[in-house]
Amino acid sequence: MKSKVLMFLVAMVCLMGVAEASEPKFEYKDIAAGKFAQKSVYGLRSMNDGEHYTTISEGVIYRNDYAGKKQRTVVLDTRNIGIKGRVVDYTFSPDERRIMLRLDSRPLYRRSHFSHYVVYDLEQKSLKEVSESHDVRYALFSPNGNKVAFVLDNNIYINDLEQNFTYAVTEDGEWNHIINGMPDWVYEEEWGIDHAFCWSPDGEKIAYLKSDESRVKEFGFMKFQTGTPYPELFKYKYPKAGEENSSVSLHVFDVTEGKTSNVSTDHVGDLYIPFFDWTPDGRLYYFVINRLQNELDVNLIEEGCQRVIYSERNEKYIDAISLGTITFLSDSDRFIVQSERDGYSHLYLSSLSKGGLMPITSGEWNVTQVVCATDKKIWYLSTEGSPLRRELYTIDINGKNKKRLSTTEGTYSISPSAGCRYYISYFSNATTPNTVTLHKGNGKLIATLEDNAALKEYIAEIGLPVKEFFTFTTPRGDVLNAYIKKPADFDPAKKYPVLLTQYSGPGSQDVRDRWTIDWEDVLVQHGYIVVDCDPRGTGFRSADFKKSTYGIMGRLETEDQIAFAEYVKTLPYVDGERVGIYGWSYGGFMALNCILKGADTFKMAISVAPVTSWRYYDSVYTERVNGLPQQNPEGYDEPSPIGYAANLKGKLLLMHGTADDNVHVQNAYAMVHEFVAAGKQIDMMIYTDDNHSMMPYGRVNVREKMVEYCLQNL
Repeated sequence: MKSKVLMFLVAMVCLMGVAEASEPKFEYKDIAAGKFAQKSVYGLRSMNDGEHYTTISEGVIYRNDYAGKKQRTVVLDTRNIGIKGRVVDYTFSPDERRIMLRLDSRPLYRRSHFSHYVVYDLEQKSLKEVSESHDVRYALFSPNGNKVAFVLDNNIYINDLEQNFTYAVTEDGEWNHIINGMPDWVYEEEWGIDHAFCWSPDGEKIAYLKSDESRVKEFGFMKFQTGTPYPELFKYKYPKAGEENSSVSLHVFDVTEGKTSNVSTDHVGDLYIPFFDWTPDGRLYYFVINRLQNELDVNLIEEGCQRVIYSERNEKYIDAISLGTITFLSDSDRFIVQSERDGYSHLYLSSLSKGGLMPITSGEWNVTQVVCATDKKIWYLSTEGSPLRRELYTIDINGKNKKRLSTTEGTYSISPSAGCRYYISYFSNATTPNTVTLHKGNGKLIATLEDNAALKEYIAEIGLPVKEFFTFTTPRGDVLNAYIKKPADFDPAKKYPVLLTQYSGPGSQDVRDRWTIDWEDVLVQHGYIVVDCDPRGTGFRSADFKKSTYGIMGRLETEDQIAFAEYVKTLPYVDGERVGIYGWSYGGFMALNCILKGADTFKMAISVAPVTSWRYYDSVYTERVNGLPQQNPEGYDEPSPIGYAANLKGKLLLMHGTADDNVHVQNAYAMVHEFVAAGKQIDMMIYTDDNHSMMPYGRVNVREKMVEYCLQNL
């Protein structure tokens, strides 16, 4: 009897020091059902006059007044014009006489889709199809609005809306062989582009990229939900690290003469041409980037000749995606570029006639986006106040009179009017959901368009935990940004289990001052602490910090996350025996690395859609940071988790979609093979026919599974 009483007392003493969660006030099903959905202003388009803008709501396109003095009016009610299908997007013709509607889009890859496009004439009140096909990849009005160029079956066509006929610009397009006017898979995914053709300002020419994929190796996966007893094999061209890329070439089609000319790039070897466009006065320019992505030239074509108007070289790599937004001023001579040449991302002014490169912005912070530019002034977002935030500034083109326009600290996204006379701001921070406000170009507030008042009341009512930001110094002295989320009834005298959530990829950022909600917040409701840390290699700090992982992607990040977890375990309110880690994609790669290389640090890991060997991933992303595998085999193999399966000690949940065109399920299958060979047991969920985002089927299930797995194993 005494022994039973003693055991009971010991158990009670132990429980007194362990956190007991109060009843959760929401589960992931509440998030999935839209209970925390942020209201916003959708389909925002500035009109040509710079005094009005349009929005779309429930199929109705409205005209609004920037000055806020007039009531909105209906431009087009798409429900009453005889279309069949769901309106996904809309575009005005440059003269605003017509509206092109994109209907019933079906996704292909991350940014591409198959759609049905129609054009509605606002004056004639008539409707025309761009094409009868519902498989059009992209469509674009000509500058006068009388024509639409579109891509179908890897060929470019022009629909003359006035003459009512369609003709082909190219005829050699073929799936998995030749692509005209659209990016191949790796250009779309890694260069961030959704089409590869553009009209000249006078509408007389179309410049387009041709990709010859014939030598790129195919990757295939089965689609099982076919409605038949037999699955279908989907095959597409996917260049893995060190393998052949598409051979790309730039061409110009003369609309009047019906002839195509080839643009000689004057460069040899394996190269990329991800960006091209026309100056305001109609001269074509294009980017050439070498395979290692450490040499960049911008070439201009004028009077049949070419010259380099901008160059950059780097001993590691050039983060060229931001350079794709090169901005020409109205004189077609001066242009703005963005570069990390001084160690941070800043704006520079150059001239075609005079050359040179004049700094517009400078300092130990980064310009993240050029929002708008006139001949005299630039509006831009930057991290000047904090790398965790995005604030709006304006500055004269000569680098003088810099002024901060945003007032509340947090993260801003800006939609400017034509001519930059007004802008609409989308703002949030860790405690504030989306707030949409209308401003004059000088920052003066005109009106609040959406404040999400009801959502603010609800999250206050349930006591939704918020991010507490802090910095962590690693044993080697690196200062890292981090945040922590604690339960609403947090008691520092108790011990809490901890989940480390992270992404950690090159140039990425998880630790940001913005409002978010996801499955980890459900876990906090259940009495867990959630922490996050951006290790070396992540972005929006110095270029040196971001590029410190060059050549050995994954090693330093893993060291930092293990060190961070060990630090968290020293906090007096943390149960050091119950620390887990989670990540998706690059974060999944890191979750595996951490539980295998920090086997005594983590009790549990959840890895979703992970890369398990860099030899399995695409050429552009992987080679940018790691170089070629033929030249750097150690950098590919040493940081990859596939070689460390025997180290596993804790619980592991591995999840992947079978139709993941980005990080192939091959990664998960290869990892499982190594675990089996090492005699290790893991848990696994396979999502049939789901892509990298676990769409279209598993988006909710995967998150509910992760909550359940943590509750059972952490």
